[in-house]
Amino acid sequence: MNISGLQKLSLVDFPRKMAATVFTGGCNLRCPFCHNALLVTAPAEEREHYETGEVLDFLASRKGLLDGVVLSGGEPLLQEGTAEFAAAAKALGFAVKLDTNGCFPNRLRALLDAGNIDYVAMDVKNSLSKYPSTVGIPGFDTSCVQESAALLMEGRVDYEFRTTLVREFHTEADLLCIAHWLEGAKRHCLQNFVDSGTLIQSGLHGFFPQEMHAFAEVIRPYFADISLRGVD
Repeated sequence: MNISGLQKLSLVDFPRKMAATVFTGGCNLRCPFCHNALLVTAPAEEREHYETGEVLDFLASRKGLLDGVVLSGGEPLLQEGTAEFAAAAKALGFAVKLDTNGCFPNRLRALLDAGNIDYVAMDVKNSLSKYPSTVGIPGFDTSCVQESAALLMEGRVDYEFRTTLVREFHTEADLLCIAHWLEGAKRHCLQNFVDSGTLIQSGLHGFFPQEMHAFAEVIRPYFADISLRGVD
């Protein structure tokens, strides 16, 4: 597995758990607002590279101190060895969270079938009609993300959908389209875009806090829980 980053302690990446976050390099999408752009466009040029055994040894040394492990990216399901890594982390006694873009439903299903994932956060990039422009892939076929979303909504594992809102890409109408698509889902998180300085596209902007709160109220009736991140 191509591991390009390791955050040894995070209090925010895994709900209600102290976790280590493992970042994999490479992604099949090219979202213009991606805050981990170098992991997407040039994973081989990232300064840090970790061997899988090295990371598992670190996790073993943190048994009893950490509660969980987050597999993030990039896109973890793009990697060979993700299933084996998740199994090894579970065997060490950690809860495992997966961050995914939902493009690999068969691999997601296999992880769920194996019982090695405790929580999934799936990025929902935009309304289905605007997915190609939002993910930077002309002609993108949304059937894979629809399949992954439906799989999570079966409720076999704790999950959330999350959408990063960018002024240049998202409107209230888009959020309503998402809400109709995912109506009845357990949890939807709206994240305000923040410019990390290493984006694929420049000149992008987030929303004002009052706008974010207004978006949340518009779609609240469609979900069991709505939350906001990146909003003061």
